[in-house]
Amino acid sequence: MVYTVAYLGPPSTYSHQATLSTFPPDEYDHVPCVQIADILSSVEQGATDFGVVPFENSTNGSVVQSLDLFCDREGLFPSVKVRGEVYLDVHHCLLGHPRGGDGGISRDTVSRIYSHPQAFGQCEKFLTEHLKGVERIDVSSTSKAADLANKDPSAVAIASSIAASVHQGLQILAENIEERSDNTTRFLVISKETVGPSPIQGSDKTFMTFTVHHEQPGALCDMLMVFKEFGMNLTSISSRPSLNVAWNYIFLVEFEGHQDAKHVQKALQKMKKYCRSMRVFGSYESTRGLKRTVESTG
Repeated sequence: MVYTVAYLGPPSTYSHQATLSTFPPDEYDHVPCVQIADILSSVEQGATDFGVVPFENSTNGSVVQSLDLFCDREGLFPSVKVRGEVYLDVHHCLLGHPRGGDGGISRDTVSRIYSHPQAFGQCEKFLTEHLKGVERIDVSSTSKAADLANKDPSAVAIASSIAASVHQGLQILAENIEERSDNTTRFLVISKETVGPSPIQGSDKTFMTFTVHHEQPGALCDMLMVFKEFGMNLTSISSRPSLNVAWNYIFLVEFEGHQDAKHVQKALQKMKKYCRSMRVFGSYESTRGLKRTVESTG
């Protein structure tokens, strides 16, 4: 049996590269998706066994689209679980059609820039210095940006060097244009709950969402104190509007510890006292420090 993995496509995106590093193509079939939502839908519906979802970047923070999907306000993904994480070193390039002279990177020779919103945020310094005032167009992925720039000689794209090799009309006009050399994106690996729980490894993390009674003073503080009481270090915390009541939020947190560990089970039980709602997406082994690298040329 060959397992299938959904990722944010088309091929050559950073999501694709993270998928390749974790799910070898000789063992898994890779399925590109147009939107991040399509990845969760594919897993929920059983069209694919796994999915790789971009979650946060060390330079530009959380991927808001992914946060909103994990909030699952409409209950579209009740069976989706988080099974792992992948860290990927990301080095961006400015891609475009060949230009004469000094390369032609200026607002006089570039009509527009295509890229994913996260990539724009990770390259702000370069864009301000060289292409200030040029129209930026958000697209679904960096690979899609390269495809559009390939069809538009006056435009450029922020994408990986691999995208330049996929789209033969493009060349690398500038490389390593990200804000920081340690620019890293973290992806979450998802599957359906029927796949089975991840065993306790000893260096685990758990991902969950919750809401609190906002009308109750100190409700969020009381909830967070439970993590401290049971020695569960928070590694990530974000919030998104609930869209049910104005100024009411869904909190997304990740903490050290496995959901099946006794102290975590006790903590989760106590949290119910302070939560209006709570959902545990799963536990998985921490892979921080085990980063995959995308080369700036290749």
